[in-house]
Amino acid sequence: MPDKKTIEKARQDKREGKSPSTQASEFVREEIDEIRRGKHGARSTKQAIAIGLSEARRAGVDLPPPKKGKVKESTRKSAEYAYEVGQGERKPKRRPKVSKAVSEVLQDEPKSSASHEALSRQTKRAASRRTAGERSAAAKKAAETKGAAGRSAAARKAVETKGAQGRKQAAKKAARTRASRS
Repeated sequence: MPDKKTIEKARQDKREGKSPSTQASEFVREEIDEIRRGKHGARSTKQAIAIGLSEARRAGVDLPPPKKGKVKESTRKSAEYAYEVGQGERKPKRRPKVSKAVSEVLQDEPKSSASHEALSRQTKRAASRRTAGERSAAAKKAAETKGAAGRSAAARKAVETKGAQGRKQAAKKAARTRASRS
């Protein structure tokens, strides 16, 4: 069950006009944190993400289930069920024995599936399945929704994260610019 802070963050994202996948990312982030804290594990990074998306659907995020043929049929059915529960189209059936069994199985799964390396691998693999045009369109949309203040803050953060190396490069570039003007 997601905590109230996560649900509130997702609702805030919705009020700001962000996409359902952005709203769902709050739940995925919480799931990754739970695995890192050792509350339970996941067989793979994909499973951790799927659990987070399922919780988002159950919480009412308008994230439709995947189309037929995209994922396993059992996964799709589960996503469909969670989506219907979240949209109020179906009453959730409480199955304590099943819930307990799932929890016990997840306890034995590895915690390394939520490591920085595993997430990075999954992200790169997912990005490689998209075309350059799709990735470019997503980046343009992200820049558009960020707004001027957000872009400015991101640029400042980029300079800070580069650290001393970034400052040296910026100084060299400034010196070259001054030299070319004179």
